[in-house]
Amino acid sequence: MNSLREYISEAVIRKTAIGHFNISTLDGVWAVVDAARELNLPVIIGVSEGERDYVGVRQIAAIVKTIREERGQPVFLNADHTYLFDRVKEAIDAGFDSVIFDGAQLSLEENIAIAKKCVEYARQHRSERGESESRHEVLVEGELGFIGTSSKILDAIPEGAVVGEASMTTPLDAERFVRETGVDLLAPAVGNIHGVVRGGDPALNIERVKKIYEAVGVPLVLHGASGNSADDIERCVQNGVAIVHVNTELRIAYRRGLMKSLSENPDEIAAYKYLRPAKLEMQKVVTEKLRIISRL
Repeated sequence: MNSLREYISEAVIRKTAIGHFNISTLDGVWAVVDAARELNLPVIIGVSEGERDYVGVRQIAAIVKTIREERGQPVFLNADHTYLFDRVKEAIDAGFDSVIFDGAQLSLEENIAIAKKCVEYARQHRSERGESESRHEVLVEGELGFIGTSSKILDAIPEGAVVGEASMTTPLDAERFVRETGVDLLAPAVGNIHGVVRGGDPALNIERVKKIYEAVGVPLVLHGASGNSADDIERCVQNGVAIVHVNTELRIAYRRGLMKSLSENPDEIAAYKYLRPAKLEMQKVVTEKLRIISRL
């Protein structure tokens, strides 16, 4: 099986992207891996700090590892939106495949300093594992530009989110950030926001995506893809985005499926029975997004 870096490199060459889907329960894990298996695609399971605290850091690492080994399926684990170095270190030590240091709300200098420290720790961790495990490389992603913090339904664009042309991540800052930190991946602010805005998300700035990618020379990551149009997502992938994050739409699907299941089966008390429809609703969303970013 290829490494995550190799799958990302393949995606860049083919101008496709790898789907990154956040989970909070085991139902979410199976929704993601089953959808990816049906389409024969690599996939990334993401867990934010809050999601990791709920499911367990080492526990989710063990679950993903066993699925990958038993199925021979390219399923990878990412520590999404991590705000402190110690939490990055925790995920790396637990065996995650990639980590995101999110210093978007810090000054550029502070963001660079901590992201660089995260990269150095990841490289040190790899060398200490020895030759037999040298393929287990932990990729580090940096984030530049605030796009909000909540994966929920929003009445308006979050205060401070950089969706205007003048306030988006600039190619100049992005180039400096990547050069000084050595991150493997970069998540810029290009009109994207976390969550889904009632009435529709703002359009993504495809030209800014292209210019940032040309400036940094590393694959880009699109956060907050829930609510964005398929056309915008496809055009981002064509211009340097190699990983696409989806979370809010999965949460909406899970809640919708669960409420429908409970209302239609009010006397059912076996959790695995009334939770299955919710899992399948999530799986539909994962399948749809994977088809978009893989041009299937």
